[in-house]
Amino acid sequence: MGAAEPDGPEEAARFHTLLQAFEGLPAAVGGQGKDPVNAPMIRHWCEAMGDTDPAYTGPDAIAPPTMLQAWTMGGLSGHTDRSSAYDELTALLDGAGFTSVVATDCEQEYLRPLRPGDAITFDAVIESVSARKTTKLGTGHFVTTRMDVHANGTPAGTHRFRILKYRPAGPARPPSGRQAQPGALRPRPVVNRDNRGFWDGVAEHKLLIQRCTACATLRFPWLPGCHACSSPDWETVEASGEATVFSYVVMHHPPFPAFDPPYAVALVELAEGVRMVSNITGVPYDKVRIGMPVRLEFLRVDDGLELPVFRGSEG
Repeated sequence: MGAAEPDGPEEAARFHTLLQAFEGLPAAVGGQGKDPVNAPMIRHWCEAMGDTDPAYTGPDAIAPPTMLQAWTMGGLSGHTDRSSAYDELTALLDGAGFTSVVATDCEQEYLRPLRPGDAITFDAVIESVSARKTTKLGTGHFVTTRMDVHANGTPAGTHRFRILKYRPAGPARPPSGRQAQPGALRPRPVVNRDNRGFWDGVAEHKLLIQRCTACATLRFPWLPGCHACSSPDWETVEASGEATVFSYVVMHHPPFPAFDPPYAVALVELAEGVRMVSNITGVPYDKVRIGMPVRLEFLRVDDGLELPVFRGSEG
């Protein structure tokens, strides 16, 4: 199936009418989770997220609510329950030149907790297809699907997922359009009574971590009270500066005036055990790796702002 590229306003409107005919049609019918809700997957998820909530362990454990979609995913082998209507919609968009795809956002509603042993089934519907939109990536249409998830036959939650099917923008702008704009300032951190001590430490080239004086739990970012025991009393510990890359992303879009993409933004795990988000310096963005050892340094980005960052080594 193909269609002429809808470049003019009238053509775009007619094409959108074709797309709207798919709204309300099923995207998947009678889908089945490949595995029941199970403790190993819950454990892996919690370890990856650093979530130690006791509700997710033990004989009465429940699954983290945000795992709702995880139980419906098809994995590398995919699912066989996707509807022909969804494939036809995708083919129509592809034929019109909207061949690229990027996920943009999701929304979830939880109706009941999921527990190990629950059998997951789901149905999905094509909820909406937007009019033509122009973004930094290119021009295309947002497609929203709604998945209704059931556990042992009873409603467990709803997952809305939105993608952009788009025609990539033309040739990249000249390098000057992608680089940091001269004189542009990075966004300023919001300094308040709860985190002022952290920024005072940065000014002295110290990375300070809060430590609860009641239970000795370390916490970062700074909070007014302990998340483990709720005590409001705390002291500070100066980080050694040793850390490893726990996770990272490479930022390409959207561009910001004071930044020069692409660049790596990492979640680093300090030797003390807490994690923080920062930039990685010293290595190209495409050389950053999970598990890479990094070392704290302080980077003056302009006359009024100095930030803690982490330097890696290609070796």
